[in-house]
Amino acid sequence: RCISVKKKEYFWSYDATELAIPPVLNLQVWDNDKFSADDFLGALTLDLNRLYKPAKNSEFCTLDIVNDESTDYISLFEMKRIKGWWPCVDVAGGDPELTGKLELELEILTEEEAAQRPAGRGQEEPNENPHLDPPQRPETSFLWFQSPFRTFKNIIWRKSKWYIIGGLLLAAIWARLLRVPG
Repeated sequence: RCISVKKKEYFWSYDATELAIPPVLNLQVWDNDKFSADDFLGALTLDLNRLYKPAKNSEFCTLDIVNDESTDYISLFEMKRIKGWWPCVDVAGGDPELTGKLELELEILTEEEAAQRPAGRGQEEPNENPHLDPPQRPETSFLWFQSPFRTFKNIIWRKSKWYIIGGLLLAAIWARLLRVPG
């Protein structure tokens, strides 16, 4: 299976040439900085005719999935639907480095099926086929300087609340003993 692209070689060309390009899905992961430039974290390139078998869960998603030459490849066009975890790789330093894990669900539809089952972009309407729930972000995914009390609660209080309570009790007892006359 290939993607057919018709394109004129030059502006004044009479006939368009048709190119057959293999279907490749390129995914990139970037962080979203508010004030500084966004940083590239990693990429994943999937040939939809020869997909690596994905890991069933994130614990088994390693670089071995991409590097294993003995693995059986699968075609998305034959399977029609596939779901799993793929490693996100950064090769900037020369050696590939695992920089993240992507959970993907890929599905190929015919034109008629796509018309019957519309899908919005991201969580936009119509949010179905598949339904996307709002992301579940941890409470600590925030900028610490925007909310210092939340930072204190999530980072310091959880780990050392009993030490803080004990220290405050000892300080209260010590202050009380210093006020006793005589």
